[in-house]
Amino acid sequence: MKKISIFKKPITQYSLFMPILCLFLVLIVNLIQTPHFFKITIQNGVLYGYIIDILNRSSGLVILAVGMTLVVASSGGTDISVGAVCALAGAVCVAALGTGETYKMPYIAAVLLALLIGLICGVFNGFLVSFMKVQPMVATLILFTAGRGIAQLVTGSFILYVKPKSFTYLGSFIPGVPIPTPCFVAAFVVILTWLVLTKTSLGMYIQSVGINSKASFLVGLNSKVIIFLTYVFCGICAAIAGLISVSRTASIDANNVGLYIELDAILAVAIGGNSLAGGKFSLAGSVIGAITIQALTTTLYAMRVAADQLPLYKAIVVVAIVAIQSPVLRKWFKNLTLKLAPGKPVKEAM
Repeated sequence: MKKISIFKKPITQYSLFMPILCLFLVLIVNLIQTPHFFKITIQNGVLYGYIIDILNRSSGLVILAVGMTLVVASSGGTDISVGAVCALAGAVCVAALGTGETYKMPYIAAVLLALLIGLICGVFNGFLVSFMKVQPMVATLILFTAGRGIAQLVTGSFILYVKPKSFTYLGSFIPGVPIPTPCFVAAFVVILTWLVLTKTSLGMYIQSVGINSKASFLVGLNSKVIIFLTYVFCGICAAIAGLISVSRTASIDANNVGLYIELDAILAVAIGGNSLAGGKFSLAGSVIGAITIQALTTTLYAMRVAADQLPLYKAIVVVAIVAIQSPVLRKWFKNLTLKLAPGKPVKEAM
């Protein structure tokens, strides 16, 4: 009888196989380290547990990873200014609301102002990359270095606090809702982006431009505008992540908000199986990569690794994860499998 399989090809050849495997391995290590790792409880009407904490803490990174994925796919470069844009957008929002017992301006207006700042930063980066043909890393290096300085000017080099309790809802819980608010925000951004990319031709255009911008131009695509739009979107994503960050602590510290998060966003894209050279991309892979990074951080904290030592252990594990997904290593494993497979001719894998 002919065997019926739900998979049209070996499961290992699916693009999401390695990202999911990496996340699974990190979660298994967590389970071994902490037997009650998957336990979820309700305390004071809200959900608590390691899994909830990972999803909550990774929300901002998920949003940044979505924006970074489109930037990488379209331009073959990265936006290293997202951390500084997070700080700048957060600083503008807090400064606009004020530090008094009541808001100086409507909360929604301050949020829209922060998003506008993110959009302006994205326009600046996108203009340099798409129209001025500046290398993405060099173009975004400007805001990477200047963004926090501007945020310091906005805050007067002070740590500002927001007193109204409602300001913390975006970064924690809305009263009566047991699920952390950042999870809803991240899900909204991911779903909206996925719908736009799949229900319109924009996703195909971004991939086409990323693979070959000159050829795309010849078939009628405006490569400059497409690249420009991805950087604008990435700037807005950074602003949203910044708003979540300042809402968690009800304060803005321009030196620490979003610090080094651009590196985690780039790693999330890489761990998700996306090529940093541009072209085809997977939003789901980047989301899984972001959650994997946060799960790894939670694992290291559970193993009582000091905060200042965390980057070292994190880097070692991330290098191992990225190496596992390397095409060279995959080819080596495939050749090894062919050699060890009984009854099959040995041939070099292409």
